[in-house]
Amino acid sequence: MEKIVVLSGSGISQESGLKTFREMGGLWEEHDITEVATPEAWERNRKLVLDFYNERRKQLIVVKPNNAHKLLASLEKKYDVEIVTQNVDDLHERAGSTKVLHLHGELRKVRSSVNPNEIYTLEGWELREEDICKGGFPLRPHIVWFGEAVPAMDKAADIVMKADILLVVGTSLAVYPAAGLINCTRRNTPIYLIDPNEPDISISQGVTFIKEKATTGMEAFIRMIG
Repeated sequence: MEKIVVLSGSGISQESGLKTFREMGGLWEEHDITEVATPEAWERNRKLVLDFYNERRKQLIVVKPNNAHKLLASLEKKYDVEIVTQNVDDLHERAGSTKVLHLHGELRKVRSSVNPNEIYTLEGWELREEDICKGGFPLRPHIVWFGEAVPAMDKAADIVMKADILLVVGTSLAVYPAAGLINCTRRNTPIYLIDPNEPDISISQGVTFIKEKATTGMEAFIRMIG
Protein backbone atom coordinates (compact mmCIF):
# COMPACT_ATOMS: atom_id res chain seq x y z
CA MET A 1 0.00 0.00 0.00
CA GLU A 2 1.43 3.37 -1.04
CA LYS A 3 2.16 5.82 1.75
CA ILE A 4 0.89 9.40 1.45
CA VAL A 5 2.36 11.82 3.95
CA VAL A 6 0.48 15.09 4.36
CA LEU A 7 1.93 18.33 5.69
CA SER A 8 -1.02 20.51 6.68
CA GLY A 9 -1.27 24.08 7.92
CA SER A 10 -3.72 26.76 8.93
CA GLY A 11 -5.16 27.22 5.42
CA ILE A 12 -7.07 23.95 5.66
CA SER A 13 -8.72 24.91 8.96
CA GLN A 14 -9.39 28.44 7.80
CA GLU A 15 -12.06 27.05 5.46
CA SER A 16 -13.86 25.67 8.51
CA GLY A 17 -14.03 29.18 9.95
CA LEU A 18 -11.03 29.11 12.28
CA LYS A 19 -9.13 32.38 12.37
CA THR A 20 -5.40 32.26 11.67
CA PHE A 21 -2.76 34.49 13.23
CA ARG A 22 -2.36 36.11 9.83
CA GLU A 23 -6.10 36.83 9.67
CA MET A 24 -5.86 38.45 13.10
CA GLY A 25 -3.22 40.78 11.69
CA GLY A 26 -0.84 39.54 14.37
CA LEU A 27 -3.09 41.05 17.03
CA TRP A 28 -5.61 39.72 19.52
CA GLU A 29 -7.72 42.31 21.32
CA GLU A 30 -4.97 44.87 20.65
CA HIS A 31 -2.30 42.54 22.02
CA ASP A 32 0.53 41.32 19.81
CA ILE A 33 0.38 37.56 19.34
CA THR A 34 3.77 37.24 21.05
CA GLU A 35 2.16 38.72 24.18
CA VAL A 36 -0.12 35.69 24.47
CA ALA A 37 1.91 32.86 22.91
CA THR A 38 5.38 32.87 24.50
CA PRO A 39 6.82 31.49 27.76
CA GLU A 40 7.55 35.08 28.80
CA ALA A 41 3.90 36.02 28.29
CA TRP A 42 2.89 33.09 30.52
CA GLU A 43 5.17 34.31 33.29
CA ARG A 44 4.11 37.93 32.87
CA ASN A 45 0.33 37.69 32.49
CA ARG A 46 -1.06 34.19 32.91
CA LYS A 47 -4.69 35.32 32.81
CA LEU A 48 -4.25 37.00 29.42
CA VAL A 49 -2.68 33.86 27.95
CA LEU A 50 -5.44 31.65 29.37
CA ASP A 51 -8.13 33.99 28.02
CA PHE A 52 -6.59 33.84 24.55
CA TYR A 53 -6.56 30.04 24.40
CA ASN A 54 -9.98 29.75 26.04
CA GLU A 55 -11.38 31.88 23.23
CA ARG A 56 -9.63 29.69 20.64
CA ARG A 57 -11.19 26.58 22.22
CA LYS A 58 -14.64 28.15 22.28
CA GLN A 59 -14.36 28.72 18.56
CA LEU A 60 -12.97 25.25 17.85
CA ILE A 61 -15.82 23.49 19.62
CA VAL A 62 -18.46 24.98 17.30
CA VAL A 63 -16.71 24.61 13.93
CA LYS A 64 -16.70 21.41 11.89
CA PRO A 65 -14.24 19.63 9.60
CA ASN A 66 -14.59 20.76 6.00
CA ASN A 67 -14.45 18.75 2.80
CA ALA A 68 -10.66 18.93 2.61
CA HIS A 69 -10.38 17.25 6.02
CA LYS A 70 -12.93 14.64 4.97
CA LEU A 71 -11.22 13.90 1.66
CA LEU A 72 -7.91 13.38 3.44
CA ALA A 73 -9.59 10.93 5.80
CA SER A 74 -11.20 9.09 2.87
CA LEU A 75 -7.77 8.44 1.34
CA GLU A 76 -7.17 5.90 4.11
CA LYS A 77 -9.42 3.49 2.22
CA LYS A 78 -6.75 3.08 -0.48
CA TYR A 79 -3.52 4.44 1.01
CA ASP A 80 -1.44 4.44 4.15
CA VAL A 81 -1.98 8.09 5.13
CA GLU A 82 -0.07 9.91 7.82
CA ILE A 83 -0.63 13.60 8.59
CA VAL A 84 1.96 15.93 10.07
CA THR A 85 0.12 19.13 10.96
CA GLN A 86 1.16 22.57 12.14
CA ASN A 87 -2.42 23.04 13.35
CA VAL A 88 -3.41 22.75 17.00
CA ASP A 89 -7.07 21.96 16.27
CA ASP A 90 -8.56 18.45 16.16
CA LEU A 91 -10.41 18.76 12.83
CA HIS A 92 -8.32 16.06 11.13
CA GLU A 93 -9.24 13.59 13.86
CA ARG A 94 -12.90 14.61 13.86
CA ALA A 95 -13.00 14.05 10.09
CA GLY A 96 -11.79 10.48 10.58
CA SER A 97 -8.01 10.61 10.04
CA THR A 98 -6.36 8.04 12.29
CA LYS A 99 -2.67 8.95 12.14
CA VAL A 100 -2.05 12.61 12.97
CA LEU A 101 1.11 14.12 14.44
CA HIS A 102 0.73 17.64 15.86
CA LEU A 103 3.96 19.62 15.58
CA HIS A 104 2.79 22.59 17.61
CA GLY A 105 0.66 20.89 20.25
CA GLU A 106 -3.08 20.42 20.69
CA LEU A 107 -5.61 23.04 21.73
CA ARG A 108 -7.96 20.58 23.44
CA LYS A 109 -5.13 19.38 25.71
CA VAL A 110 -3.32 20.96 28.66
CA ARG A 111 -0.19 20.01 30.51
CA SER A 112 1.77 20.57 33.69
CA SER A 113 3.78 23.79 33.61
CA VAL A 114 6.69 21.85 35.14
CA ASN A 115 6.48 18.36 33.59
CA PRO A 116 5.83 18.56 29.82
CA ASN A 117 5.02 14.84 29.71
CA GLU A 118 2.08 15.20 32.11
CA ILE A 119 -0.71 15.88 29.60
CA TYR A 120 -4.47 15.96 30.10
CA THR A 121 -7.45 16.25 27.75
CA LEU A 122 -9.46 19.29 28.77
CA GLU A 123 -13.18 18.87 29.27
CA GLY A 124 -14.98 21.79 27.72
CA TRP A 125 -13.21 24.99 26.68
CA GLU A 126 -12.06 26.67 29.88
CA LEU A 127 -8.67 26.39 31.56
CA ARG A 128 -8.64 28.44 34.78
CA GLU A 129 -5.78 29.97 36.76
CA GLU A 130 -6.51 27.70 39.72
CA ASP A 131 -6.36 24.46 37.68
CA ILE A 132 -3.34 22.37 38.69
CA CYS A 133 -1.66 19.09 37.72
CA LYS A 134 -1.18 16.08 39.98
CA GLY A 135 2.03 17.59 41.30
CA GLY A 136 0.26 20.78 42.32
CA PHE A 137 1.67 23.01 39.59
CA PRO A 138 -0.43 25.24 37.31
CA LEU A 139 -1.72 23.72 34.09
CA ARG A 140 -0.79 25.48 30.84
CA PRO A 141 -1.99 25.04 27.25
CA HIS A 142 -0.38 22.04 25.51
CA ILE A 143 0.99 24.34 22.82
CA VAL A 144 4.49 24.92 21.46
CA TRP A 145 4.90 28.64 21.97
CA PHE A 146 7.10 31.02 20.00
CA GLY A 147 10.67 30.55 21.22
CA GLU A 148 10.14 26.94 22.37
CA ALA A 149 11.64 23.86 20.74
CA VAL A 150 9.43 21.64 18.57
CA PRO A 151 9.91 18.21 20.18
CA ALA A 152 8.06 16.29 17.45
CA MET A 153 10.37 17.42 14.62
CA ASP A 154 12.54 14.30 14.57
CA LYS A 155 9.49 12.04 14.45
CA ALA A 156 7.98 14.20 11.69
CA ALA A 157 11.17 13.94 9.63
CA ASP A 158 11.12 10.14 9.98
CA ILE A 159 7.51 10.07 8.73
CA VAL A 160 8.26 12.29 5.72
CA MET A 161 11.25 10.12 4.76
CA LYS A 162 8.90 7.14 4.33
CA ALA A 163 6.52 8.94 1.96
CA ASP A 164 5.77 7.54 -1.50
CA ILE A 165 3.79 10.75 -2.15
CA LEU A 166 4.12 14.01 -0.20
CA LEU A 167 1.13 16.34 -0.12
CA VAL A 168 1.40 19.86 1.28
CA VAL A 169 -1.92 21.59 1.94
CA GLY A 170 -2.87 24.77 3.79
CA THR A 171 0.68 25.96 4.37
CA SER A 172 3.02 28.07 2.27
CA LEU A 173 6.04 26.38 3.90
CA ALA A 174 7.25 29.77 5.10
CA VAL A 175 7.54 28.88 8.79
CA TYR A 176 10.61 27.03 10.05
CA PRO A 177 11.47 24.49 11.29
CA ALA A 178 8.37 22.84 9.78
CA ALA A 179 9.18 24.21 6.32
CA GLY A 180 12.35 22.15 6.22
CA LEU A 181 10.38 18.90 6.26
CA ILE A 182 9.88 19.03 2.49
CA ASN A 183 13.63 18.39 2.17
CA CYS A 184 13.35 15.12 4.10
CA THR A 185 11.70 13.19 1.26
CA ARG A 186 13.54 10.44 -0.57
CA ARG A 187 14.88 11.28 -4.00
CA ASN A 188 12.23 11.44 -6.76
CA THR A 189 9.30 11.37 -4.32
CA PRO A 190 6.33 13.12 -6.01
CA ILE A 191 5.43 16.31 -4.14
CA TYR A 192 2.10 18.12 -4.51
CA LEU A 193 1.50 21.59 -3.07
CA ILE A 194 -2.03 22.96 -2.70
CA ASP A 195 -1.94 26.72 -2.20
CA PRO A 196 -4.06 29.52 -3.74
CA ASN A 197 -1.10 31.92 -3.61
CA GLU A 198 1.93 32.21 -5.87
CA PRO A 199 4.45 29.47 -4.96
CA ASP A 200 7.85 30.23 -3.48
CA ILE A 201 10.28 29.77 -6.35
CA SER A 202 12.84 28.23 -3.99
CA ILE A 203 10.71 25.11 -3.55
CA SER A 204 9.46 24.80 -7.12
CA GLN A 205 11.78 22.06 -8.36
CA GLY A 206 10.04 18.71 -8.55
CA VAL A 207 6.79 20.08 -7.09
CA THR A 208 3.36 19.86 -8.72
CA PHE A 209 1.48 23.03 -7.81
CA ILE A 210 -2.29 23.06 -7.40
CA LYS A 211 -3.24 26.72 -7.19
CA GLU A 212 -6.50 26.26 -5.29
CA LYS A 213 -7.78 26.61 -1.77
CA ALA A 214 -7.70 23.44 0.34
CA THR A 215 -11.17 22.06 -0.44
CA THR A 216 -11.06 22.37 -4.23
CA GLY A 217 -7.35 21.58 -4.25
CA MET A 218 -7.97 18.26 -2.51
CA GLU A 219 -10.51 17.33 -5.18
CA ALA A 220 -7.92 18.11 -7.85
CA PHE A 221 -5.22 16.12 -6.04
CA ILE A 222 -7.42 13.02 -5.83
CA ARG A 223 -8.15 13.25 -9.54
CA MET A 224 -4.42 13.51 -10.29
CA ILE A 225 -3.45 10.41 -8.34
CA GLY A 226 -6.40 8.46 -9.72
